[in-house]
Amino acid sequence: MKDWFYYLVFFLGSQPLLLTSSPVVLHRDRARRKGAYLLAATHFSPYDVACLIRKTPRVLDFVSIVEVFRHPLAAWFFTKMGAFPLDRWKPDSPTVRTVLDRLRRGRVVALFPEGHVRTEETSVLNGGPLKSGVARIAKMAGVPILPCVVVGTPGFQRPYAWVPFRRVRYGLIYGEPITITEDPVGEEKAAFEERLRRIYQELFAELKATMRERGMEEPWMHIGEASG
Repeated sequence: MKDWFYYLVFFLGSQPLLLTSSPVVLHRDRARRKGAYLLAATHFSPYDVACLIRKTPRVLDFVSIVEVFRHPLAAWFFTKMGAFPLDRWKPDSPTVRTVLDRLRRGRVVALFPEGHVRTEETSVLNGGPLKSGVARIAKMAGVPILPCVVVGTPGFQRPYAWVPFRRVRYGLIYGEPITITEDPVGEEKAAFEERLRRIYQELFAELKATMRERGMEEPWMHIGEASG
């Protein structure tokens, strides 16, 4: 695939993010790894996509919801960016075939195992549910899963967020790659989901600890703390 359009959007889109936000990014080197992998990120807002593109040192092919492809202009834009649709309401083997094809070509496919945008209360970081399909795809393609926690991006939805001076502070941390040796089913499926949930929570805890060591405190850093 030719990625010139992706790099053009990356360059143009990076400028407002550079001026209006101050990210804390940990273990970016883990995402620089060669070869194909699945980037499995948490999902708090549509701006997660822009922040992942901005900070991940690989070109990302996003699995997106089918609704955004219904408008011709949006469909053209997202297709040029390497994204492709997933219909959440039915088994979507064409999407799986597309994911496998991209991975076999050595690309990085980014998706959100939570399935849709979550609130702080329903997030996996607060014990919310996950979809285990990511493990099946990783096993079929023979590629690792790279977990990633992205937090703070709803800050871009505030009216004054795009005024310069770096008003939005978001956090992003990449985990170690997870190798899948078995297609999880039954109890193994539940065990994998719990394992992935725990990894996300541990990554979030590391991100919070690092920020507090640097004297930083953000409202989103308290996700999950009320539930113990």
